[in-house]
Amino acid sequence: MVQHATSKKPTKQRKMLFASPLHRRGRVMGVHLSRSLREKHGPRSLNVRRGDTVRIMRGDARGLEGKISKVNRKKYRVYVEGITRTKQSGDTVLIPIHYSNLELVKLDLGDPRRKAKLKRISGASGESS
Repeated sequence: MVQHATSKKPTKQRKMLFASPLHRRGRVMGVHLSRSLREKHGPRSLNVRRGDTVRIMRGDARGLEGKISKVNRKKYRVYVEGITRTKQSGDTVLIPIHYSNLELVKLDLGDPRRKAKLKRISGASGESS
């Protein structure tokens, strides 16, 4: 088993976060589940994915819900359908939202691997569904 170096220093924590490879960034981008989903499935948070429906909890778009259209792991941002801004040129662009400001409202369970993982996690947390 490989031991990874850890540190309590905030500067090193930030460095590890922003220097991490994309496959680790996906694991970091976990979003809290809504209360109803938590009761149904068990875990407190799951990794965010395109196709999930989220509620925005902070910022100008607070309270709005929408489907995730894009996840940018490089910048730790999520793009939600319907949350747009009009540029000065007249173009409409999606607003990037940090994953920590979101709450999962509806899961996209089209992927059998994700279903299996959810079942495995909920079994480990002691919840039965």
